[in-house]
Amino acid sequence: MASVLEDPTLERHFKGHKDAVTCADFNPNQKQLATGSVDKTLMIWNLAPKARAFRFVGHQDAITGLQFSPSGALVASSSKDRTVRLWTPSMKGESTVFKAHTAAVRSVAFSHDGHRMVTASDDKSVKVWSVHRQCFVYSLNQHTNWVRCARFSPDGRLIASCGDDRSVRLWDTSTKHCINCFTDCAGSATFVDFNSSGTCIASSGADSLLKIWDLRTNKLIQHYQVHSAGINGFSFHPSDNYLITGSNDRTVKILDLLEGRLIYTLHGHKGAVNTVAFSRLGDLFASGGADCQVLLWKTNFDSKPYQDVLQQHSRRSTPDPPPHLSDIHPRTPHLHHPQPTAIQINPTVTDTRSADPAVVELGQALHDNKADFLPRHVTSSRVEEWTGGESTNWTGSNSGNQTGSDSAGKGRREEEDTAQSHPLEVLSGHPSSLDFTLQHIVQQLDVLTQTVSVLEERLTLTEDKMKECLQHQSQILKDMQASGERHRMES
Repeated sequence: MASVLEDPTLERHFKGHKDAVTCADFNPNQKQLATGSVDKTLMIWNLAPKARAFRFVGHQDAITGLQFSPSGALVASSSKDRTVRLWTPSMKGESTVFKAHTAAVRSVAFSHDGHRMVTASDDKSVKVWSVHRQCFVYSLNQHTNWVRCARFSPDGRLIASCGDDRSVRLWDTSTKHCINCFTDCAGSATFVDFNSSGTCIASSGADSLLKIWDLRTNKLIQHYQVHSAGINGFSFHPSDNYLITGSNDRTVKILDLLEGRLIYTLHGHKGAVNTVAFSRLGDLFASGGADCQVLLWKTNFDSKPYQDVLQQHSRRSTPDPPPHLSDIHPRTPHLHHPQPTAIQINPTVTDTRSADPAVVELGQALHDNKADFLPRHVTSSRVEEWTGGESTNWTGSNSGNQTGSDSAGKGRREEEDTAQSHPLEVLSGHPSSLDFTLQHIVQQLDVLTQTVSVLEERLTLTEDKMKECLQHQSQILKDMQASGERHRMES
């Protein structure tokens, strides 16, 4: 019989969100997990035992997407409040606000060099932003319905996007043109991403299908139907050999892409699984769902070939039929149906490491709408971190009130010592009229900059169209002249 360590195992579960978990990502340093929720908050979970979790408050509506920067120094979050925030998961917990779109922002992602961000929105556009200059760069506007997701390729030369127009589009970042469009989706395309080598893209849909295209041949090479309801998201393993999916059918599925088959079905969530994510090393993965829970899993299965694992499981589970080898590079797309005999894992969803981590607040209070006047407003807070990670307190600078649990004795003395070396930065809750005027001017300048960028882009498109028309007219004249010459010669 196989050892339990060869199966994915539930390591921990985190409870702290008050509504459905919508997105998750691991810090590249392997020490933190970030999650976003319909409850409008961003949570940073420290993976070390007994470490505290931090709640970042600032968005005015549900958070729809998030991602750590490649360096791990920033976290970007998108929201239905039409903004994107750049958070610093550090002692101060600063955030910078981008007035990003005219409708809900559905996703945000960094380029692999960390210099750019790409966002997707219900305003039917995909926008690219400069992280360092904190400004809008350009937009991509050929989707005809809500755009659900957008991602950079590993080399930064391409952007993939998908949406409710049932299409997956591929964009050239140098020319800003759509260079390919896959339109064979039966329903809304919910998520899209590149594999780590950049040779393939995958997309999931509300039709419960997962499709993988080879960008070198522009052909569909794998096609899975292993869920009984729509797929909300997926994540490639860093090796590109595995892929995990989360679905409205309450399960997480693990696919072996080399064998072209489903290998595990994980149960544990009590509602739809909205997000899944592998860690950067692939040794862990996380899932978040409508049950407000975040489950942390240990991968295990990537340490041995699937055939060995399947052989060892044969005594307690009937194996699937032999894999279709043609699924690696099939001549025609092959549909993978659910296999009732796939290995099922039903963990007892209990926290096996520690009690639920204590949660401390950070950032702007929900009732404080002063940041609306600042398109690049930074809300600051201060943290005192005590040795051993046993206890951490955050002090909100907007309200001036300490949040989190109080500590006694040594904790208070250390907090006083820290306060002397790190003076608290206080932001007044009632800005002066001059401050308000300056903030309003900055906001209007940002809007003007974005408007100019859009106009420049449209002007470029208009010039291209005029050139095409002139070339077309010139060709028509040449054809007419050639036709006239032939007519005269014939007569």
